[in-house]
Formats: sequence, C-alpha cells, structure tokens
Amino acid sequence: MNNSEEEFTLQLRPRPHETVSLEIPKNTLESLKKIADSRDMSCEALLKFYIGQGLRQDVAKLFSNRVLEVTAQVLAQHIQSEAEISEILQEISSQTNY
Repeated sequence: MNNSEEEFTLQLRPRPHETVSLEIPKNTLESLKKIADSRDMSCEALLKFYIGQGLRQDVAKLFSNRVLEVTAQVLAQHIQSEAEISEILQEISSQTNY
C-alpha cells in the first residue's frame, strides 16, 4: 500500500444475543441444509440471512407507511379535497412500489 492510500478498519460492535428454539418441518430443514450447502454456509447462517432479509424489508415497509401517514396529515392541512389527497398518496405509493 502506498502513502496516498488510506487505511480503513472495520470495527464491529458486539450486540447481545439470545438463543431461541424453533420447530420446523423436517422437509423444510432438509431444504435449508441443501441450500446452505450450495451457498457454502451453515444452516444457522442461512436462517440468520433469511430472517435479516425479511426483517429489513418489513422495517422499510413500516417506515414507508409512516412517511405516507405523515404526508397525508400534512396534505390535509393544505388541501381541502380528500379525493385530491387520496390521488396524490396513490401516485406516491405507485412511484415507490408500496
């Protein structure tokens, strides 16, 4: 590395963990194991990946819904027509795929 290149360090903050027990059908577990093997991952890592992915999507949707609620409140303060407000919100929703 030459002097003009900056050094970056990754610092991870440990987060508290809790162990959970989960019952799933045997055929689902077998499918998870096959997919995990094909991705060169442990079954636990694959489950964490799936949970994280789904959780991020749901959190993003909750945030988006909250933004639409606030937008509706602000529009209602400036626009008297409920039909116009509804049309604007539908347009925003269609543009953001929610």
